[in-house]
Amino acid sequence: MSNALAVATVTQALALLIEHHLHPEIDMAVSVETRKPPADPPTEPTITVFLYQVSHNPSMRNSDLVTRASDGTLLKRPAAALDLHFLISAYGEETELVGQRLIGSVVRTLHEIPVLPQELIEEAAQRPYLAGSDLAESPQKVRFTPLQLDVDETSKLWGMLHQTPYALSVVYQASLVLLDGHQKPVPAKPVQKPDVRVLPFGAPGAPEPGGVAGGAGGAAGPGGAGGPVDPGATSPARAAPTAAQTVGAPTGESRSGAAKTATSTDAGSTARATVAKAASGGGARAAKKAAGDPKAARRGSKSGGPSAGSRTRKATGGGARDGGRDDTGRTGEARRTDEPGHPDDGTES
Repeated sequence: MSNALAVATVTQALALLIEHHLHPEIDMAVSVETRKPPADPPTEPTITVFLYQVSHNPSMRNSDLVTRASDGTLLKRPAAALDLHFLISAYGEETELVGQRLIGSVVRTLHEIPVLPQELIEEAAQRPYLAGSDLAESPQKVRFTPLQLDVDETSKLWGMLHQTPYALSVVYQASLVLLDGHQKPVPAKPVQKPDVRVLPFGAPGAPEPGGVAGGAGGAAGPGGAGGPVDPGATSPARAAPTAAQTVGAPTGESRSGAAKTATSTDAGSTARATVAKAASGGGARAAKKAAGDPKAARRGSKSGGPSAGSRTRKATGGGARDGGRDDTGRTGEARRTDEPGHPDDGTES
């Protein structure tokens, strides 16, 4: 980090870097000046270092924002990350190609030493107008990178310089320059006493049950998955087990499928009991009718017809299991009592 004098310090240090590395190729006195290109080109060998643009570094723009507490006190010192754009021009006798020789020396120097040395920063800070600069103490180094400008961009750049003729020049970008704020952040207060409380759900001041597991249980009510359960309340599942619990089904779809299976089993048992009851009732009615009608009883004994118990077994499918036949020759089929020719059809021959 550095103060607001860092921008001017970088410009002065860049001029010193170019001046100190002109030799041995350049064997003449060269003036290195930190100003914009002059409107009247000088005839003496001259190099101008002109800072024409200052921009915020795009990658570090939001990495170090101002951090303050709720009462406005500064917790973290802000820092502005800047990129400096320099236009370096060379002047001299055109017949001797002085300008081209100077530009070649500048490019060679910045390519060989792309990082601004600390000793040059300290030397630049010795200027009276740069007293108090702390750029040499900053851990962030300043690196120079060449920028490629096409003819259109170069024309626009020199068009901003009013009444200044074009001169042979190169453009470099210096980054990263960090400008630290002058306000000192307030140190955080130490923790004097830890305050940790453990409260059950439902207690005054306790948070409401939420989250993935707690929210599902709270929505389902008492006894739901993940929700609070009242130990004194009697749940329906505890009072009377359901059909799914009777057949041992776990949860979800398997529980509903087990309930359907149990219901189907109970329905089948009820149907068989109804058929047996109807068959036994029909046999009883046939016995009563035979007792009231002696002729029908004699016909049944002469023809060797089946008794009421046999008919009951045939009605329930017992005839088929016993392998017996009725008087019609059909095996294992229950005969209706109202069929023509049946002893109990209510007709007399």
